[in-house]
Amino acid sequence: MKILFVYPDFPETFWSFKYALPFVSKKATFPPLGLLVVANMLPEKWDKKLIDLNVNKLKDRDIKSADYVFISAMSAQKSSVFEIIKRCKAMNVKTVAGGPLFTALHQEFNDVDHLILNEAELTLPQFLHDIERGETKHIYRSDKWADVTKTVPPMWELINMKKYVSLNLQFSRGCPYNCEFCDIVLLYGRNPRLKKSDQIILELESIYKLGWRGSIFFVDDNFIGKKDVIKDDVLPRIIKWQEAKKYPFTFFTEASINLSDDEELMNLMVKAGFNKVFIGIESPNEESLSECNKYQNVDRNILDSIEKCLHSGLQVQGGFILGFDNDPLSIFDTLANFIQKSNIVIAMVGLLNAPTGTRLYKRLKKEGRILSKMSGNNTDFTMNFVPKMNFNKLLDGYKSTLKSIYAPKYYYKRVTEFLRAYSFEKTKTKFRIDNSGIKALFKSMIRLGIFGSERFYYWKLFFWTLVNRPRLFPLAIELSINGFHFRKIYKI
Repeated sequence: MKILFVYPDFPETFWSFKYALPFVSKKATFPPLGLLVVANMLPEKWDKKLIDLNVNKLKDRDIKSADYVFISAMSAQKSSVFEIIKRCKAMNVKTVAGGPLFTALHQEFNDVDHLILNEAELTLPQFLHDIERGETKHIYRSDKWADVTKTVPPMWELINMKKYVSLNLQFSRGCPYNCEFCDIVLLYGRNPRLKKSDQIILELESIYKLGWRGSIFFVDDNFIGKKDVIKDDVLPRIIKWQEAKKYPFTFFTEASINLSDDEELMNLMVKAGFNKVFIGIESPNEESLSECNKYQNVDRNILDSIEKCLHSGLQVQGGFILGFDNDPLSIFDTLANFIQKSNIVIAMVGLLNAPTGTRLYKRLKKEGRILSKMSGNNTDFTMNFVPKMNFNKLLDGYKSTLKSIYAPKYYYKRVTEFLRAYSFEKTKTKFRIDNSGIKALFKSMIRLGIFGSERFYYWKLFFWTLVNRPRLFPLAIELSINGFHFRKIYKI
């Protein structure tokens, strides 16, 4: 068998970092982890090739030479998915598709020959068995949860690592919380399932041997879903491995706000090499948090929680949502002020949408408010339901919030205050000066410092950091470049 894995193109979104990538001479932020794992689940004797459309072009001869084209995608990649399927169908090459997009919306993909839904550890073996018998079906699905302790590592040799900003790794699946708008519990359940620490060390070792040095993203939706196991086993094992290898990697991940309640856990994460964490804060309005069942964020001083993370050595990236039923008209100024005070530099503010199958989707459908399927793009200014607030007022307020946090005057001030407050000395971060880093510096000096509308603020941060926090100078340049991306995305 000749298998072609195709990862669809990502549109311009907040997390695509499309306008930042040229500065660092990279093509994409992360490689397609799911396809790399699936590749290692197929028979060893099969020929395998992967094309990431964010890195390379898909040529007709690549498709024609394949027996099957395997596709995995998220909802934001839908338009690219349809184009890939169309091209395969025109050349009479069979398609096999799985992942979040297809599991949630498989009814929209009847042109796919074989849909491998839910978790591949359960459904892919059924498909492979049927191939051997010559009796394949259209849909393979399961209502059970996979045992991730048996999940194979990714087949990294299928990609060119140099094209990516960071590699990625999965430790757990599932989240103990049940936020109304979130589809993670639908895809992976509420009981976090963890890999063994031996698996994590094996994956780190394989990445190390391939020569990678730098950032690795633990893609878990909530890394701290089972704190005791992480503190007693996983983090100590990673710390020991990192110390033996002299810290070749830095890590970042996603976690719930209650991470800040556990000083021991934060200290262990920092000692293991974690330096960033994304936290779903959603809103400074308690009524909105209660509405969406975000109870882990209620009845706490969120600004204090963020400050604890910063003082431990963890940068906080934040997720925020506008469009809750309980959002007052004052929410836009309130949120902008909150973000400025929080020292969260990278703040992803999106309009609320209802993913298919979530409790939010079901509630809004019952109320007759659902308009369409969500786009999955967090920067396209759309909602898939009728909000309680007048949509034009909501949209205008949303745009004013984005301008208030990403206009150079406010953004660079927030970067400065973050650098001032960040306890970098506690981290194990090593800023490696390589060719791409030097190129990024000079490109930023030209594009942002000479031709950019932000040049006054850029140079002010440039020299302030050199004088006051010189060890954080590479981070200051990185955040300046990211700010340029956000302004381009939001057209500020």
